[in-house]
Amino acid sequence: MPYTRREFTKLALTATPALGLLGSPLSAAGVSQVMPGSHINGVQIGAITYSYRSMADQSAEATLKYVIDSGISAIELMGDPAESFAGRPAAGRGGGGGGRGGRGAQRTPEELAAQRAAQQAAQAELRAWRLSASMDRFKALRTMYNNAGVSIYAVKILSPNMSDEEFEYVFDVAEALGCSHTTLELPNDEAQLKRIGEFAMKRKIYAAYHTHLQGTMTAFDRAFELSPGNMANVDLGHYVAAGNIGGTPVEFLQKHHARISSVHIKDRKSKENGGANVAWGTGDTPIREILQAMKARAWKFPATVELEYPIPEGSDAVAETKKCVEYCRAALA
Repeated sequence: MPYTRREFTKLALTATPALGLLGSPLSAAGVSQVMPGSHINGVQIGAITYSYRSMADQSAEATLKYVIDSGISAIELMGDPAESFAGRPAAGRGGGGGGRGGRGAQRTPEELAAQRAAQQAAQAELRAWRLSASMDRFKALRTMYNNAGVSIYAVKILSPNMSDEEFEYVFDVAEALGCSHTTLELPNDEAQLKRIGEFAMKRKIYAAYHTHLQGTMTAFDRAFELSPGNMANVDLGHYVAAGNIGGTPVEFLQKHHARISSVHIKDRKSKENGGANVAWGTGDTPIREILQAMKARAWKFPATVELEYPIPEGSDAVAETKKCVEYCRAALA
C-alpha cells in the first residue's frame, strides 16, 4: 500500500533527535556527565561520525565520547562503528569510511589474484554475517547513545550493489537505531533509484542521497520523480565548490526543503577560488545564511557537520568539530 506525503512528513518529524530519551549517561564509555545540546534556536546541528575518522579508536564507544565531547546531540552514524559493535567479522571491517590509500608497491599478477580472492572471501563472509545478524546489538547501541543524550537520525551502510536481502538488513538496522533515513551516494542508475525508493516506501524510512561535485539544483530531480521515498542528503559545501549550478545553497533549500532529510555543511572555497576545504569562516560556503534560513523557516531537517578541512598541528578531530558546532551556535544567535 502506498504511503502519503503526510505520513512520511510525520515520520520525519517524530524522528527529530531528542535528548536524554532513556535515562542517565553511560558511565562505562567514559563520557561526560553533562548531556550534549546541539539543538540551537530551533535548528538541529548534528555531525556525521566520518568527521572522527582520524581518531585512533574507531569503536562505537569511543565514537560516542568523541560526539559528546564535541557538544553534539544527534548524529549520522557511519556503518563501521555500528556494525563492529554488533559483532561484524574483522575481515569485513574498514569499508564505507571514505578513506583514501596510496597505490603502494607494484604487485605481481599472482599477488593481485590472491588479493582479489581474499577480498571476495571477506565480502562473502560479511554478507553472510549481515543476513544472519540479530538486531539486538543495534538496539543496544541505540540505547547506549540515547542514554548519553545522543540520537541517531541516519546511518550510512546502504549500497546500490547490495542484494534485496542486504537491503532488508540495512533498513532493519536503520529501524533498530531509530533513524528517519539511511544515507548513500547518489547513483546514476534510474533502475537503482526506483528500487531503493521502493524499499524506502515499504519500510517507511527515507533513502537520502549524498552528493559531491555533481550536486546542482536539478541533481536530485529524477530521484524525486521516481519515488517519494527518495530524499536528499545534499552537501552544501561541495555544492559551492561545484559552482552553485542553478542557484545558491539557500535557493536550493527553498526549492527542495520538502524533499530533504538532512544536509551536510562544511566550508569550501568556490569553484572560482579553487574549491579547497578550509576552516569554517574562511571559505565561500554561506553557512550562516544557510542556518539562518533553516531557523527562520522552521525547517526540521538536521544540519550535519562534516569535518574535512586539514586538522591543524596540535589539534584533533574532536576539537575541530567542536569549533564547527560553536560556529553554528554563533551563526544562530
